[in-house]
Amino acid sequence: MIDTNLLGIILSFIYVFIILGLSTLLQKRGLSTEGSRKLVHIGVSNWWLIAMACFNNVVWASVVPAVFIVLNAISYRKDLFSAMERHEGKGDLGTVYYPISLLVLTILCFGGYSPPYAGALGVFIMGYGDGLAAVIGKRYGIMAYRIFGNTKSYVGSLTMLVVSFVVCAVILWAATPVFLGTILLQALILAVFATVVEAVSPFGLDNLTVPLLTFFLYQLFF
Repeated sequence: MIDTNLLGIILSFIYVFIILGLSTLLQKRGLSTEGSRKLVHIGVSNWWLIAMACFNNVVWASVVPAVFIVLNAISYRKDLFSAMERHEGKGDLGTVYYPISLLVLTILCFGGYSPPYAGALGVFIMGYGDGLAAVIGKRYGIMAYRIFGNTKSYVGSLTMLVVSFVVCAVILWAATPVFLGTILLQALILAVFATVVEAVSPFGLDNLTVPLLTFFLYQLFF
C-alpha cells in the first residue's frame, strides 16, 4: 500500500501542473494574462486540501512548496510558466512569495505549532480573497483610492472583505466547536484585518503579508 505522504507528493505535482496547463491553454484561447495568473493563484491554494488529507510529516509536506519556490524564481527570470507571470512591471515577485508563504505555513502547521485548519485560513484568504478581489476589482472597479502608494478599487477591496469573511466562517465552522456567533465575529475580524493588510502591501508582498499575518492574528487572539 502506497504511503500517504508519497501519495500526497504525487497528487500535489499532478494537481499543480494541471492548473498551470489549464491556465496556459485558456490563455492561448483568449484568456487575459491577468485572468490566467489569477486562475493559477486561486487554483493552487486548493493544494492545502491535498496537504491536509495526505501529509503527516512536515518534511514530506514541505517538499512541494520548497520545489515551487525554486521553479517560480526560475520562471520569474526565464518566463518558464508564462501563464502565471506578470509581464509588465518586473518588480512584482508575488509568484515567488506565494510558495514561500505556503512553505512557512506548512512548517508551522505540519510541524506541530498549529493545526492545519489555521493555516488554511491564511492560504484560502490569499487564494480566493486576494485572487477574486483582483479579478472583480479590475473588471468592475471604476472608483479607486490610493493608500501608501497603492492604487486599489473599492469594489476589489469589498470583494476581498466579503470573500475572506466567507472563507474564514466556513473553515472555522467546519474545524472548531465554537459557538456560531463567535465564529462569525472571528471571521469578520480576520477578514477586515486581511483586507487592510492587502490594501497596504505593495509589489506582490500581499502574498506574504496576507496569509502569514492573518495566521498569526488568529494564533495570538483566537
